[in-house]
Amino acid sequence: MKVSTEIAELLSRLEECRQKVDAALDEWMPKENEIPSVLHKAMRYSVFAGGKRLRPFLVLECCKVVGGDEDKALPAACAVEVLHTYTLVHDDLPSMDNDDFRRGKLTCHKVFGEGMAILCGDALQTFAFELLATKLPEQNVSAEVALKCIATLAHAAGSKWLIGGQALDISEQSEGYSDRSPEKVLLIHERKTAALIQACCLIGGLIGNANDDEIESLKNFGYWFGLAFQITDDILDEIGDPEKLGKSVGKDKEQKKLTYPMVFGLEKAKILANEAVERAISSLSIFGDEANLLRALASFVLERKS
Repeated sequence: MKVSTEIAELLSRLEECRQKVDAALDEWMPKENEIPSVLHKAMRYSVFAGGKRLRPFLVLECCKVVGGDEDKALPAACAVEVLHTYTLVHDDLPSMDNDDFRRGKLTCHKVFGEGMAILCGDALQTFAFELLATKLPEQNVSAEVALKCIATLAHAAGSKWLIGGQALDISEQSEGYSDRSPEKVLLIHERKTAALIQACCLIGGLIGNANDDEIESLKNFGYWFGLAFQITDDILDEIGDPEKLGKSVGKDKEQKKLTYPMVFGLEKAKILANEAVERAISSLSIFGDEANLLRALASFVLERKS
């Protein structure tokens, strides 16, 4: 009963954050009729194509967990969602994963063309940092903290992490995934997914003025939660997920990216997801009840694969 209550509270809080973030994005993003309108239409189409706004939630909730004012973190929550959307737009391109649908809707390049989709991703990426640089100070976040947030997101999204993970994945794909070692799949996953999720937790903590121990705790939580999230996503790709309409699953998906089920098998992948969730929850041991929603979120990830 306790778990059910926490999950219900979590879902309510996720929806609350989603509405808050969407309202802010609608206000701050360029309008569709602003020149060049086709680019701004593509940006809005992609950002408002659905999604639970998990990464913005992590920014707001981690800020709140360390005693901060989550309203101050709202621009950062929007920034990470905008940057995440850029990665999806580019991942869906014919030269990447070549997907026609995402969340049941046509992908950006199918609606606006490949060239415009590339530019849409470029514009979303730069807009993310504009939000951090301009809107955080408007929320009375100090210049020092805003700069740390910019550096944190840029580091996570750069060549060593997020983009680097995609580069590794493309490289392995071109070689037919000849290296299917545990080390290789971890190398890709911790970069493509865990790095950005970890950055969300760190940015929330920074804006909430977390101390060093709290930052370390959030850093570890973000890493293990991000890894669990991606392993679970791999499992859903393997068994089929009705929310991924138009996405390849099962054997077809094997040819498109290196996954945990491909390397370890489905049952072992489930065990590894459980272990990552346990480590994520353990990372929050320095916090009391204020971190219960983060703990519930980590547990909730496992329900996606059941």
